[in-house]
Parts: sequence; structure tokens; C-alpha cells
Amino acid sequence: MTSSSTPRTRFAPSPSGYLHIGGARTALFNFLYARRHGGVFILRVEDTDRERSTDASIAAILESLAWLDIAWDEGPFFQSQRTAVYVAEAERLLREGRAYPCFCTTEELEAKRARALSEGRKPVYDGTCRDRVATPGDAAHPHTVRFRGPKDGETPIDDLVKGRVVFQNAELDDLIILRSDRTPTYNFCVVVDDAEMRVTHVLRGDDHLANTPRQILLYRALGYGLPAFGHVPLILGPDKARLSKRHGAMAVTAYRDLGFLPEGVVNYLARLGWSHGDQEIFTRDELVAAFTVEAIGKSAGVFDVEKMRWVNWSHQKALTPDALVRAARPHLAAAGLPVPGDDAWLAKALATLQERAQTLVELVESGRYYFTDDVVIDPAAAAKFLTPAAAEPLRSVRNACAALGGWTMEALTAAFDDVLAKHGLKLGKVAQPVRVAVTGGTASPGIFEVLEILGRERTVARLDAALARIS
Repeated sequence: MTSSSTPRTRFAPSPSGYLHIGGARTALFNFLYARRHGGVFILRVEDTDRERSTDASIAAILESLAWLDIAWDEGPFFQSQRTAVYVAEAERLLREGRAYPCFCTTEELEAKRARALSEGRKPVYDGTCRDRVATPGDAAHPHTVRFRGPKDGETPIDDLVKGRVVFQNAELDDLIILRSDRTPTYNFCVVVDDAEMRVTHVLRGDDHLANTPRQILLYRALGYGLPAFGHVPLILGPDKARLSKRHGAMAVTAYRDLGFLPEGVVNYLARLGWSHGDQEIFTRDELVAAFTVEAIGKSAGVFDVEKMRWVNWSHQKALTPDALVRAARPHLAAAGLPVPGDDAWLAKALATLQERAQTLVELVESGRYYFTDDVVIDPAAAAKFLTPAAAEPLRSVRNACAALGGWTMEALTAAFDDVLAKHGLKLGKVAQPVRVAVTGGTASPGIFEVLEILGRERTVARLDAALARIS
């Protein structure tokens, strides 16, 4: 392991697209491990593939991490700005005989690959240039630089998650560390960076496991100490196939736009492949205190959007009134609804919806009648409840509301009691037509809560509109 008394972890995304659920979980696990042990969390952008890396992707990754509040302590570092470091280390390996120039052309390499496959062999580089005798004119010819790996023995990995995994060195080809244009390759950059940044623990998806023996050999050839490796099982869809867009795998920011809370997403991702007894709902501090690598499961986590919604609901219903107002405001604007300036009124309205919706988008949509007077009445609800038989009770409610001295739940309850007694009806026979009239539908918080929040003027106006509709 690299020598450091303080754990140092890193998240190293390639900016060729958005930050997805799997990448966010990797970042989270590294962040939680560093925080749990008082360590350092590093962000490094692996953008050496200039054809696929984009500034937009970098911005999206940084935006996603910021929204999730996965804060890095060092970085972001960019591999594209460190090319000279990688070239210098590759040249050192050349001088020490641990690397060699390879003059095989792309066409020759492809032919070797095709021949190996046709003969049922693994398509590894055959070492044509490994022991080639250098000539004075070599420098003038295009060439790559390959790492001279051992051809016998084995490379074991004592993986923090998977346990001991052993690779035979004969199965590992001499990987290219510098391309013919002198740009470094992924595996080489990773090793140099992790060593120079003193990374002590590499937690990443197990799709990187095949790279690890090659990287370990590079660490040793360069004289670096090894970090501890932990390869986390991938996230699967409900059909046990690798998670993809058809399973609901989207950019992390897409879940933000769908009304998920960062606390809910972080909690769900943490529990997707990691456990702490039977506990399901965690605050950020609880996750930091409880997280251990040993509790990461060896089997793949299965992404379940309904479970994610439930976890989000658990966090949403626990928000304080001020926090709920702050969280809901952007979604009011996104829905094209007026954003009230009165925080106290908005908090009161949202509180009636807080436990009835699993996301902020659902919460805003379910309370649309609070925020706009452009209420569309459901035709089926109108046909059932806004009938001629309901007209007189509705008119009595309308008049009672207009005449109330104080607009409180107590006063509204008393007014309804008088109407019920006058018409010999039970509350449901009156409350439901009123609910349809003022909200447009048959489901809402308690009718007295709704009317109190709407206020006298808006309530009376909507009852008048309903009565006109009946007529």
C-alpha cells in the first residue's frame, strides 16, 4: 500500500457523458470511506481521450457531484494537463529496459488479432518487437511504447470486496503506455496519478478488475507502493441485465429534475450494494459513521426505481418547512406555476401535501390548485359530484363562507356543520362536491385545510364557478 497514515481515496470519471447512477455510487463510496476515516477525497478527471471527452460532460459531472453534496478535498485534476508527467515516466521505463518501442503498424496488429481469434487463441500482442534490436534509424519511424511485462508467474489481488483474485502473467500482454503520437494511455496514466496523488484506497466498479493486474505490474516496475483495491459489483436492472437507460438509468441531474432530493438519491445509492443491519433510511452523518468496505456486498445491486421513490419519500416527509419551501420553489417554476413570495403561506400549503407525494414534482403537481386559479375540473368528477342535487348544498356553503367573520379551520368547520344540519346531510355529501369545485378532483388534503389555505376570496370564486357550471 502507498505510505500514508491518512486514507486518500479518489473518484476518476471519464468525461465522455453524464454522471450516471453507477458512477455516482462509486464517488459516494469513496467519499464516505474518506469521511469515515478522516481522510482525503480526490476528484480527478480522466480526459486523455480527447475525441470523446467534452467540456459539457465535465460540467455535468461537476454539477451532479455538487448537487449530491459529494465534496472533494483536492482537485479537480485533469489528466490532459499532466501529459509531460506521463511521458517522463514512460521514458524512464524505456531507459531502464522495462518498456520498449513497438513498430508494428495498426494493420499488422489487426492481422495478428484476427489470426489469433481464428486459431482460438486469446488476441494478446505476440511480442514481435519485445526483443527487437534497435537500429540508428528507429527514432525516425512511428512507434508506440509498450510495457515489458513478466511472462511467467502470477499477479494476485487481495481485493477488499472480492477477496483474493489471481491472474496469470502469461495471459497479460505488453500493453501500450504511449501511443505513436506520444499521448499516454489510460492504464498508465491511472497508475502514475494514483501514485503521485498518494491514493491509498482504490474503490471502483468491478468492470475495472481486468485492468488491475496490469496496473499492479506497472506500479512495481515504476517502484511505487500499491494502494488497496476494492472492486464493487455493478448495478443491474430488474431483469438482471447491466443497468441501462431502458431500466431508468439516467443522468444524476435527471433525477433532480424529476423531483428527487439529493438526500434521497444518496441514501438509495449507499444502500444499493452496501448494508448496515436492517436500517434503510440514513442521514448523511449516519452514512459516514456506519460505512465500511467490509459491508459492501459481493453480488450486484438491483436498481429499483420504486424503492428509490420510497426512500426519497422518507426524506421528503422529514424536511423542515423552510427546507421544503427551498426544495419546492424550482419545481414550481419548472411547472410553469406562479412562485409565491409569501414563504409562510407556501410552507403551510406544502405541509398539507408533504406526506402525500414521493417526489417534489408530484408534490407540486398534486397541489396545483393552491398555486393557480386556472383549475381544470376533471369531467368524471364533475359528472359524479357537481350535479343538480348538489347545487343547493353548494350554494349554502358558498354563502356561509362569504359571510364568515374569521377564516379559520374552526370557523369553517362550524359553517359546514350548519349547512349539514340545514340539509340533513353527512359531511361526505357536501365535502366532496366542494373538493371537486375548489381543487378540480376528488383527492386532496382535508377539505378544511384546503379552504383555509385558499382563503375566502378564492374559495367563493371557485364555488361560484361550480354553481354556474351546474346551471
